[in-house]
Amino acid sequence: MKKEIHPKYFKEAKVSCVCGNSFSLGSTKESLAVEVCSVCHPFYTGKEKTLDRVGQVQKFRKRLEKRAKLA
Repeated sequence: MKKEIHPKYFKEAKVSCVCGNSFSLGSTKESLAVEVCSVCHPFYTGKEKTLDRVGQVQKFRKRLEKRAKLA
């Protein structure tokens, strides 16, 4: 490796999550702030939220049906 061209590496960089969890890992930044970690991510917690959202095509068809009923 060439000297003095690489960023400083912090072996104990502190990571803090919005949920309140904090841990340390190696990084080129001294501290990191994240929105989601393994403690609060739905994939790891098993509390995945599924949203029953109607697709754009279904919304369009519903509007057409309303218009046809009014006419």
